[in-house]
Amino acid sequence: MGKTKDSEVEERPKWDNKFQYMLTCIGFAVGLGNIWRFPYLCQIYGGGAFLIPYLIALVFEGLPLLYLELAIGQRLRMGSIGVWNSISPMLGGLGVASMIVSFLVGIFYNTILAWVLWYFFHSFQNPLPWSKCPVNANLTGYNEECVKSTPANYFWYRETLNITPDIETSGSLQWWLVICLASAWSVVYICFIRGIKSIGKAVYVTATFPYLVLTIFLIRALTLPGSTDGLVYLFTPKWEILKNPQVWLDAATQIFFSLSVAFGGLIAFSSYNEERNNCERDAVVVGVINSATSLYASISIFAILGFKATNGLNSCRNENIMSLTNHFEFSDQNITLENYNDWFEYLNRTSPDDLASLNIKRCELQTFLDQSASGTGLAFIVITEAVIEMPGSQIWAILFFVMLFSLGLSSMFGTIEGVLTPINDLKLVPKWIPSEVVTGTCK
Repeated sequence: MGKTKDSEVEERPKWDNKFQYMLTCIGFAVGLGNIWRFPYLCQIYGGGAFLIPYLIALVFEGLPLLYLELAIGQRLRMGSIGVWNSISPMLGGLGVASMIVSFLVGIFYNTILAWVLWYFFHSFQNPLPWSKCPVNANLTGYNEECVKSTPANYFWYRETLNITPDIETSGSLQWWLVICLASAWSVVYICFIRGIKSIGKAVYVTATFPYLVLTIFLIRALTLPGSTDGLVYLFTPKWEILKNPQVWLDAATQIFFSLSVAFGGLIAFSSYNEERNNCERDAVVVGVINSATSLYASISIFAILGFKATNGLNSCRNENIMSLTNHFEFSDQNITLENYNDWFEYLNRTSPDDLASLNIKRCELQTFLDQSASGTGLAFIVITEAVIEMPGSQIWAILFFVMLFSLGLSSMFGTIEGVLTPINDLKLVPKWIPSEVVTGTCK
């Protein structure tokens, strides 16, 4: 019996090297939430003040759970179901729940990858399709719905999702998204075709490329007008907001999901390690790099949001300048963005009644900075609107969506592995069926 057990352990695949394993764990932990969820939480919860509950949650929640998963997977060398069954048969349901959650999250994540591919394919157009409204059916003007909203909103809700008026109305399949979804699953399957052997090769690209793109975006964003305002907004703490219990709850939730604990993927990855690997150090490295990436990404995102807010402020003021110039019959270029405040104060003193009669908008930078968005709204609406204003917008759009695809793909590795490893460990599939077929069936 002992020899049989030893031979089974020996047959278990192993990582080619430690670097592959670490890249895979980091790629699984660092995902889309680092790009579009963490910056949003910083934005609505007092900027730099949010880092306090976030770091506390990392130390007392994230790292211990991460260490636990890496340790039990490495020691017992099984997937989530086998691990929890070995600890206690009464805990086997935890492994089953992890596998089911990983399966559902995998479906959700791959849908996002399909959206990313759709935007990536359209990023080669000049001008970008979400930069202006389409013409109406009569060719007499722009689409009325798009004009009332924004081109980016219209492209997302109508051209991409083609949403129905309400939840009770079932829409038909969108063939373009079906093709993108099939393409995304095909890419995932190719990366999984030889298990951790092929995954280990893919993470050399998927886990490192996002850092290259983030660095390029950061360098470019810092040269844009208004980027400093975005960074000041990010790092200016609002201490009073820490009294709100919701802040601490969201910080703990962000750490939990950002590190991807309890999904079974980390247990699966660590089960392919040597038993004497230093998993404690691995947990600290993965946890610190994940949180550092969130902060690094936030700097790039907020620099771009500062640029977008500045453009919004200037557009608002230009509309007011047009109204003032026409009403008071000033010559063109008399009122400019540079002397706007001075003219406004002067007219408010000398002609308050005339000024009050005009439809003058309230233009404040803080208002545009406070316009928060998270998730798909940040990625597919806010950032795409900012990219339009950047010189060489096609290049930046392509880089951004390739980065999102890389982040989503590396997270998919852990998600799908959290499903496949328990299935293989429990020997639910006969040995004569090739692993490639099992992998393809699960997808």
